Amino acid sequence: MRAGPAQLEAVRRALEGQVALKADPGTLAVYGHDESDTIDAPPELVAFPENTAQVQAVFRACVANRVPYTPVGARSGKSGGSISLEGGVAVSLEKMTAIRSISPEDLTAVVEPGVITGDFMKAVEAKGLFYPPDPNSLAMCTLGGNIAENAGGPRALKYGVTRDYVLGLEWVLPSGEVVRVGRQTIKGVAGYDLTGLFVGSEGTLGVATEITLQLVPLPRKVMTALAIFKDVHQAARAVSAVLAQGLVPRALELLDEVSVRAVDGKGFTFPAGTGSAVIAEVDGALEEALVAELSQMDEVFRTQGALEVLLAQDDGQREKLWAVRRGVSTALRAMKKHKISEDVCVPRSRIPEAIARYKALGAELGLTVATYGHAGDGNLHANILYEGPHERPRVDQALERMMRLTVELGGTITGEHGVGYAKRSFLAFEQSPGLIALQRQLKAAIDPLGLMNPGKIFP
Repeated sequence: MRAGPAQLEAVRRALEGQVALKADPGTLAVYGHDESDTIDAPPELVAFPENTAQVQAVFRACVANRVPYTPVGARSGKSGGSISLEGGVAVSLEKMTAIRSISPEDLTAVVEPGVITGDFMKAVEAKGLFYPPDPNSLAMCTLGGNIAENAGGPRALKYGVTRDYVLGLEWVLPSGEVVRVGRQTIKGVAGYDLTGLFVGSEGTLGVATEITLQLVPLPRKVMTALAIFKDVHQAARAVSAVLAQGLVPRALELLDEVSVRAVDGKGFTFPAGTGSAVIAEVDGALEEALVAELSQMDEVFRTQGALEVLLAQDDGQREKLWAVRRGVSTALRAMKKHKISEDVCVPRSRIPEAIARYKALGAELGLTVATYGHAGDGNLHANILYEGPHERPRVDQALERMMRLTVELGGTITGEHGVGYAKRSFLAFEQSPGLIALQRQLKAAIDPLGLMNPGKIFP
């Protein structure tokens, strides 16, 4: 499907003077990879539209000249979703950074796709409002990328994922046509839920150029605790036990022994003998209610073998704990030369079994498996660490077996990172041929030439 030089030159000529373009080797290399550690595939041209009309112009020029094009955000994704597998044009929306409005009365906000998620959170919190989805890369990822991948995060346990907060979209279809889907109101059931279809479509069905988000009031109180266990199996059982008691904290994060070892002493020092840890966080209006909730969790943790349960005394201590959690992925990458990060998700009751079997799989194949993440909703980041290409056959075997095992446990191959390029060969483990065919029909109906983000999702 790669376009020839004449086609690319035609796109460049069509856009010159309308849209900022770059084709120098340095820029192309930067836009040729993401955080998935899968493949480097530089585009042949990068476009930087600054408004909806310019996005339309890029799409139309690519379609007219049969040139593949791939939407790009902050390139913080872990599935290879923004990599230009067929070359062509990378369409970066990073210059569309306006927060157009924040309405305390309607509990809504309107933003452009290039807004950094963490910056948006700070902006709404300054007005006493709260945007709950909190992907680990919130300091660099964009809201447009969150829309594309239906991003989650630690607070998804209580508050849900990105899709739960998207009310409406201005959406540019692969043809360059602009449609508005969704609504400005909290409720609305007119027609098909195209907003729900587009959120999580991984840049294969178009892009958002304006996003209407639902907000909630900012919780008045937040309290955080750290439970220390001797091993990850105790910690996993404790997570399941907390949920079985009917407790729903806003976050319940697990770190295994490899994760603890990777971050220990880097801004926070774990007590001696820590083999695993659980970060539990609650929020609400009344401090008394939060103290009672944490007290109940403390009892559960200790019943399950917790060595200690430590309560953060102020916001500074809370932030230290979360800085440790956010630093796990980077710290693990420093332990070995290569890291593959998976985001499998299993039913909550199967969390202990899943972790035990992932660990056993790693031991059998002689690979280091680090398991951490949003254990409260069953979303586990099972990372495989390895030294070099000579280990890659065993890594690939481990990945396939891990995906099959996850589906066998009633889970899904991806909880929040998306299928993209990295997991397209695993989709058939989870979905039937008929279901995959139906999704291909949807893709063909919306992108009949198959030029937009080709090679993603489907095997």
